[in-house]
Amino acid sequence: MSKTKIKYICSNCGYESLRWIGKCPECESWNSFTEEIVETSPRKANISKSRFSYNKIVDISANEEDRIQTGIIEFDRVLGGGIMPGSVILLGGDPGIGKSTIAMQAAASIKEKVLYVTGEESEKQIKLRSSRLKVKSESFFVQAETELSNILGAIKEIAPSVVIIDSIQTTYRSELENSPGTITQIRECAAMLMEEAKKNHYSVIIIGHVTKEGMIAGPKILEHMVDTVLQFEGESNHSFRILRAQKNRFGSTNEIGVFEMREDGLREVSNPSELFLSEREKQTPGSVVTSSVEGSRPILLEVQALVTPSNFGYPQRVSNGFDQKRLSILLAVLEKRAGVRASVNNVFVNVAGGIRVIEPAVDLAVCVSIASSLIDKVVDNQTIIIGEVGLGGEIRSVGHIEKRIQEAQKLGFKSAIIPTGNLKGIKKSEVIKVIAVDNVKDAITKLL
Repeated sequence: MSKTKIKYICSNCGYESLRWIGKCPECESWNSFTEEIVETSPRKANISKSRFSYNKIVDISANEEDRIQTGIIEFDRVLGGGIMPGSVILLGGDPGIGKSTIAMQAAASIKEKVLYVTGEESEKQIKLRSSRLKVKSESFFVQAETELSNILGAIKEIAPSVVIIDSIQTTYRSELENSPGTITQIRECAAMLMEEAKKNHYSVIIIGHVTKEGMIAGPKILEHMVDTVLQFEGESNHSFRILRAQKNRFGSTNEIGVFEMREDGLREVSNPSELFLSEREKQTPGSVVTSSVEGSRPILLEVQALVTPSNFGYPQRVSNGFDQKRLSILLAVLEKRAGVRASVNNVFVNVAGGIRVIEPAVDLAVCVSIASSLIDKVVDNQTIIIGEVGLGGEIRSVGHIEKRIQEAQKLGFKSAIIPTGNLKGIKKSEVIKVIAVDNVKDAITKLL
């Protein structure tokens, strides 16, 4: 007979302790331990000859054509070309961002059988939402259930190609004494769903809630277990939504898909560069255009800066869509290497459109926008600025330079400021003028 006892498990890394502690010794996160009831009976390995099987890799048939197309080009792009049969996909995002919406729209476009399991809404609520999204599909099944055995029973009966679990935090196993949403329940339910998906060759999309820090709620091991981790991002005051692949066993990581939230659901944005620059003011100090490569696609973005006198002893540093620590470094480089004394002023930096940029290729654009706002001079609106800034003020080369210039050329830009080290990797163009710079001071002098 199995016995139970209480353990304390870190929700971030899964570290177990017999007593509650404030700081996890493994991942060093604070207040991450939660109380869990666990079984202590030993598990014996059951080796059965009938269940033991293996194959030579040359005898296994698999090809890319087996992928299930969702009909949403941006969604398929992020996945690497579609949903791989037998894969488990974890979709996370803030409340109200559109996780359930994109999952339902994808399910409605799939030609094969899809089972949508909801633990947060009733079937009537799902019906009302499907009517708003104009979902009409004979192969779309809905189940309002939270108990895992009942969900697996419905899967066995319907035999769908894709199963959507909304959400994993509401799903539970009745064999466990823990309440739904606890670490043990999330881990065990996800493990069983993954095991059944691999065995029976159907795909599972698991929708997960996120914490206030932006991490998917539940044990960190959940992200390690699944094949693909997708993050749905966006600002509440913007209609744009970014679908980003953080992990993908069947495609490239850091690939993004861009959507626009409307009354009738999410709409794909085929040309995000044009959309992000559509509301740009033509002649404004502190406004420059740069290029960020997300996955395999270059996207043109507007970087805005506002520099104002500080009325207090400690000037403000505020950034939206750009790393604040990186901003502090660039301000120090500007003052030391380029003579731009913006460190005593309030500095506000914004990436227009609500997109978050993590690529260092936008460093030079941020520096130029700050200098432009400080001296109140306009940068030519037909110029795109690309380059990584080092601590010595040097402009370092970036990847995919030709793709970036081609994207700028498509949108009618006349000149491009690029690092000198990238000159060898591009072809001469009669349409767009390429200007090479070695350091920040040189770039600011040429532009302002």
